Amino acid sequence: MTHRSIHSTLLAVAVVLAACGKGSTPQQLVSGDAAQKVYVAPGQYDEYYAFLSGGFSGQVSVYGLPSGRMLKVIPVFSQFPENGYGYDEETKSLLQTTYGMVPWDDTHHAELSQTGSVPDGRWLFINGNNTPRIARIDLTRFETDEIIQIPNAAGGHASPFTTGNSEYVVSATRFSVPVPNADVPIESYKQNFKGTLSFIRADQPGKMDVAFQIMMPGFDFDLGHAGKGPSDGWFFFTTYNTEQAFTKLEVNASKNDKDFIAAVNWKQAEQCVKAGKAKAFPSEYVHNYVNEASRVAVSERKHSVLMLDPRNCAGVVYFLPTPKSPHGVDVDPTGEYIVGGGKLAAVIPVHSFTKLKKAIADQAFDGDLDGIPILKYDAVIAGEVQKPGLGPLHTEFDGKGYAYTSMFISSEVVKWKLGTWEVVDRAPTYYSIGHLMIPGGDSKQPFGKYLVAMNKITKDRYLPTGPELAQSAQLFDISGDKMKLLLDFPTTGEPHYAQAIPAAMIKDKQVKFFDLAKNTNPFVVRAESEGGIERKGKNVHIKMVAIRSHFAPDNLEGVMVGDTVYFHVTNVEQDWDILHGFAVLGMNTSQLILRPGETRTLQWVPRAPGVYPFYCTDFCSALHQEMQGYIRVSSPGSSVALKANISAKAASQAGRVGAFLPGSPHDHMKNGAM
Repeated sequence: MTHRSIHSTLLAVAVVLAACGKGSTPQQLVSGDAAQKVYVAPGQYDEYYAFLSGGFSGQVSVYGLPSGRMLKVIPVFSQFPENGYGYDEETKSLLQTTYGMVPWDDTHHAELSQTGSVPDGRWLFINGNNTPRIARIDLTRFETDEIIQIPNAAGGHASPFTTGNSEYVVSATRFSVPVPNADVPIESYKQNFKGTLSFIRADQPGKMDVAFQIMMPGFDFDLGHAGKGPSDGWFFFTTYNTEQAFTKLEVNASKNDKDFIAAVNWKQAEQCVKAGKAKAFPSEYVHNYVNEASRVAVSERKHSVLMLDPRNCAGVVYFLPTPKSPHGVDVDPTGEYIVGGGKLAAVIPVHSFTKLKKAIADQAFDGDLDGIPILKYDAVIAGEVQKPGLGPLHTEFDGKGYAYTSMFISSEVVKWKLGTWEVVDRAPTYYSIGHLMIPGGDSKQPFGKYLVAMNKITKDRYLPTGPELAQSAQLFDISGDKMKLLLDFPTTGEPHYAQAIPAAMIKDKQVKFFDLAKNTNPFVVRAESEGGIERKGKNVHIKMVAIRSHFAPDNLEGVMVGDTVYFHVTNVEQDWDILHGFAVLGMNTSQLILRPGETRTLQWVPRAPGVYPFYCTDFCSALHQEMQGYIRVSSPGSSVALKANISAKAASQAGRVGAFLPGSPHDHMKNGAM
């Protein structure tokens, strides 16, 4: 018997024995092979990368499937002291908004870039719900490269779902507000509050921008998905609070028997924009991106968007009545069926795109709302899944003709058949499932095999950790006729939605180090002889090399209390995974983690005279402990000369200490950004 089979057998026995304990169920008693199905031997790789939103953590977490092992946390909207993201001078600008630097957010929906309505592994997009933003993550480096703020919006929840070739990512208003925002009575909601649908050009890194917005009635917009196949060129958004209530929404926004799915013909919207029917609308927002060569973030402010009124663009938006308080809207792999998930509905409604087109041609309308036609429910409905469970939220597809819907209230996943609408299987979740995810399950070609349930409540599933418990994900095998629970694993933050992709699509494309010769950071140091120290008024700049196993320079003098010190540290290694760190005593920001070939800058303000050690924070070699240095800080007005122990050769080349610095980057750093 092989090592792997022995280990798998032991794990299987452990699962069976555990299942025989208190609270065991027949399903658990026969699922001992689950351990073998999720076991990934040491040195072996998972089949899938899974990207889970971090919810209130503001980040994205990466897990391997089927093992459930966490591989990485990708910092996005929140500062991340583990590697200095959002603290160092190179990345601070990524968190700039019109509200100033906003160093946190609430991430909800991860979305992979697509080609031909199939995930392609280039980028991952993620939304910020609180301060409406969309971020782009480069999947060759698993790093956030770009963040754009969404103007004329509050609550970027229906975001950042992508069109079939990643022409656009979208963001729809969760909280309608006055547009433009203004001091008006809240009681004037119906007169003054509006929603917006934003189409963000996303097909070129570093150039994300608001292509156009569509002004909508003052509803709450919840989720979105793009059409595909016959419905390509359309986008679908759920809405609730069609009552346009503004107090006690749990009662007052749940009165209507049906709310809407907004069906948006974005190809038609493009034509109207090109024809000049969208008007320039004063709008303040911020676009942040990382320069590819210097790896320094740049922040730019924008002042206008093109706003399209549906009344000026016939055929751009239609409302599909959908019961009741819908959350999810999901399009099956063929592009024919549009599935609603009414949180308070007794059925799962499925609309037909073919019927939608016919209803538009036949003008089968039940009036209009703010000039947007309301299609007749019976004219567009393909069928209803009867008695599916309680609290349907979100549906994904396996590509084999089946749909899987999460049931929040009854804590289960329900499998049903497209076309016949019959329920064919149920599996309990523990507990209160929100979203679910099948790899590629919202695309034209689902990868299938697994389903991940993202649950809101974890009591009694793990060792207790006080009143604040971990969120939970559960892995199901969906390769057979019946769903089979394989694994529980805790998650970071609160995962709302997730995406997964076969590891083979991106594993071999990973950047392993940055080419030092191509590093154009204005403070890069490619050799020890280029290091040194320079004063510019009250600012002191230090250029430093990090290399196994020392810093150069590693002794610095001439700094005074009242100075602002910038450590510009370059990791000159050119080997994979040879990282260095940097921290100095008394710093009140964060350490730095330096990937091979990159430059990062730490701002430090000494508060009292003394000698302060700095050191490497990432274990890098057998002499890691010896990788340290000192900076001497004197009283204000001291005559201690500025000094760095660079080599004699470097000093003679420089002519004086610190003659190395360009002017303009220093000027930017006066304001703590580059």
